[in-house]
Amino acid sequence: MAGAVAKIPSLINTAISEARPKFAIFMKYAKVELAPPKLSEIPQIKAGISKLLSSARSGAWKQQTVKQATLNTLVGAEVLFWFYVGECIGKRHIVGYNV
Repeated sequence: MAGAVAKIPSLINTAISEARPKFAIFMKYAKVELAPPKLSEIPQIKAGISKLLSSARSGAWKQQTVKQATLNTLVGAEVLFWFYVGECIGKRHIVGYNV
């Protein structure tokens, strides 16, 4: 037992040294991907929404491959999932609101 306790600091140091490069990569991408949109990106967002609406009106969504349709469905499900997670966080309960 004493031998295992003596190894704990070296195991912690090893874990920290192994995790540091991976954490740096995570932070590199997190700063870009998790940042709110900039003012210069708003025209691109408007163009994307208008393209989405026009393709929905024209029926272009019917010409997608199964792979594209599956990917779009998964992205929509992810957005819906995060919406519901945000609702639960906001109301601080899984079910119902405190009224």
